[in-house]
Amino acid sequence: MKYRSIAVDGPSGAGKSTMARMVARALGFLYVDTGAIYRTLALFALREGAAPADAQAVAGLLPRAGIRMGYGEDGGQRMYLNGEDVTEAIRTPEVSAAASQVSAHPQVRAFLLDMQRDLAKTGNVIMDGRDIGTVVLPDADVKIFLTASAEDRARRRLAELLERGEQIRFDTVLSDITERDRRDSTRSAAPLRQAEDALLVDTTDKSLEESFALLLQTIQEKLA
Repeated sequence: MKYRSIAVDGPSGAGKSTMARMVARALGFLYVDTGAIYRTLALFALREGAAPADAQAVAGLLPRAGIRMGYGEDGGQRMYLNGEDVTEAIRTPEVSAAASQVSAHPQVRAFLLDMQRDLAKTGNVIMDGRDIGTVVLPDADVKIFLTASAEDRARRRLAELLERGEQIRFDTVLSDITERDRRDSTRSAAPLRQAEDALLVDTTDKSLEESFALLLQTIQEKLA
């Protein structure tokens, strides 16, 4: 049986995870948040006292990084690090910044590549990240490049962090978003870029509902 795959790439804060999850529910696909996999490794590096930017130090941790993905009773993706559920622990600004650095290392991307590809062999999937359409699933049935202005993405991320009780300023979030864009697009290993055959979906100034409707319509038209 030939399973179908949807690749959703785009910069940090574009709403890839939220909307890909909604699309998966609407289409009956399995949702895979690859960014959570890198976040889990980043959390491990921080806990072990390894500098996320130190490629050699991070590579040395890989044999001991027991990373597993599962799904809860609500269907939501859960991340496990050496048996511990770290789904909430990986959603902090510190881990987010570390994930961007960790994911730039070629050894890390090679280590996690097969894990990501294997997930697409188990069923129909929608997978989001930075290099899904260009590297992980280059033959995906649908490729989307989801984006929005840096300011728009920063406002969304700020609202998300404040809702979690974190005290942080807009200019700090915007600075983090801008710096992550720079790192993700200039790294040597699988940099963030729009695949030549990817469809651009820009959600600047759109609500979550409007963005979801646009994304779902674009995907359905391509699948058809």
